[in-house]
Amino acid sequence: MPTAGLAPLDETITIAELTRDPYPIYRRLRRETPVLRVKSVGRTFLTKAVDTKYVKDNAALFSSNDPNTPMKRAFLARTLMRKDHDEHRTERMAMMPALMPKTIESVWAPLYAKLAAAYLDRLPRGEVVDLFPALAGPLAARILAHAMGVPDASDSDMQRWSQTLIDGAGNFGWTPGPFEATDIANVEMDKCIRANAERVRAEPDSSALSFMVNAKSPIPESQMIANVKIAIGGGINEPRDALLTIQAVRAGGKWRAAFEEGVRWVAPIQASSRLVMEDTEIRGCLIPKGDTVMTIQASANRDEDIFDDGENYNGLREPNPHQAFGNGPHHCAGAHLSRRTVGAVLLPMLFERFPNMTLPDPASVRWHGFGFRGPLNLPVLLQ
Repeated sequence: MPTAGLAPLDETITIAELTRDPYPIYRRLRRETPVLRVKSVGRTFLTKAVDTKYVKDNAALFSSNDPNTPMKRAFLARTLMRKDHDEHRTERMAMMPALMPKTIESVWAPLYAKLAAAYLDRLPRGEVVDLFPALAGPLAARILAHAMGVPDASDSDMQRWSQTLIDGAGNFGWTPGPFEATDIANVEMDKCIRANAERVRAEPDSSALSFMVNAKSPIPESQMIANVKIAIGGGINEPRDALLTIQAVRAGGKWRAAFEEGVRWVAPIQASSRLVMEDTEIRGCLIPKGDTVMTIQASANRDEDIFDDGENYNGLREPNPHQAFGNGPHHCAGAHLSRRTVGAVLLPMLFERFPNMTLPDPASVRWHGFGFRGPLNLPVLLQ
């Protein structure tokens, strides 16, 4: 039985500070108190890479079923991200045929190349353009809409739904505004997903929704809808935000490395919660049964024990054992899709079109978010 004392309690760190710029806080915690109870968030922060990986790899001891997560309220469902073992595996595998390498190579990568060319054709040469609304956001939304089986959802709706779900799932202060917005978005998404479920039942395709609907032993409709929603909530920001960090990369052919470094440096999904199932110890601190730990991927991805100069972007960084896509049973199901589309298709196309693209004013880029984080804009000169 563990005999250690509880981790130190911090009563000064605020959610507002974490949302504005968490990295100075994480640097200090890695150095001074890598296991810390943070009162404002109601969770025990783990900021070292070895600890975050240990927790994610041990689902029996650290359950995904956090009973106090705002995600459940935001999605009005217990999604597969909050399930473990057979329950999680069944729902994950129901949609995985759409995200397997064979399907990506034969269906989604060719479609993405066509879409990327069309979106790039819209961009004016020789002007300053905000790549966030002009390219990264809508293109990520469009391929995801097709892959999930809701192609009639507009780019603007997909992006709005995604951001609304992100804001709700990260609403650790439990303020009413984000949940009021998710309630509206849920009604819209439910209507869209149900209509498309009928469509793919009559005319099956390669989308995740089609595979779920037409399975020999389909999962309940409510879980199909929740699965599509979780993809909308988490499937736009990662490829979108990774794209927005490689504007200075000029390493010929090293697009895979540039992409991996982008997701490491940004860590779009910055933190994840796990429910402690039995008393345990981490770094000499008692983590009692019933506590909720929060693995800080954003901190793990800059851990000095793992990464040299981890605070800075290095498009040639190899190897790159980041945790941006998670690890263990909950490793991101769409990781290969992101790599194969953004990393292998869009980056080469973008820099082929605009080989001298520059960021005129780096200070003008605005960043936001705690649980989920990314740039809000990226004004670049296309040339």
